[in-house]
Amino acid sequence: MTAEPASPESRGVSPKGIARRQEILDRAIEVFARRGSDRTSLRAIASEVGVTHAALRHYFGSLEELLVEVYRESQRERAVPLASEMTPTELMRLSAERNREIPGLVQLYSTLVAAALEDDRPVAREFVSTRFARLREELSTRVRENQAQGRMRVDVDADDVAALVIAASDGLQSQWLLEPSLDHARILAVLERLLAP
Repeated sequence: MTAEPASPESRGVSPKGIARRQEILDRAIEVFARRGSDRTSLRAIASEVGVTHAALRHYFGSLEELLVEVYRESQRERAVPLASEMTPTELMRLSAERNREIPGLVQLYSTLVAAALEDDRPVAREFVSTRFARLREELSTRVRENQAQGRMRVDVDADDVAALVIAASDGLQSQWLLEPSLDHARILAVLERLLAP
């Protein structure tokens, strides 16, 4: 497994440079939220963000690194506290509702997942693999807690349920990009009922 991309601090960037990087990242989030990752190049993004291609390359070594950082930052900005009694499917439903507010970021996430499957995309692969592993761990812990409290079936493996819920949610979001009338919440509710005791 490769290491996380170097942070601005570890690259020796000054506080002013860190602030400038954040400004660029904030503007890039707006660009991706508006148009997704379609027809994206570092030059095109630099132009829309209002910086030179060289400046963008200084702060983000590659388009792949920029895409990952845009997605990470957008998720940090939009994080909401989650009730401990929520089931994994309720968590994914809530996440999908938030994501629907900014379709461009759903498209960006789908692009990152697709890129992670390519051999020459190590930044995307590391990001997506790490994200899936973290989500599976968090959700399987939540499944076990729900099982112990009688809110979920106990005859299903918690790790398998976590992987299934992520697959269902991500797959439904991809389908929603193609068919906006798809009712993600209603479909996830079917999975919720199948997992109920």
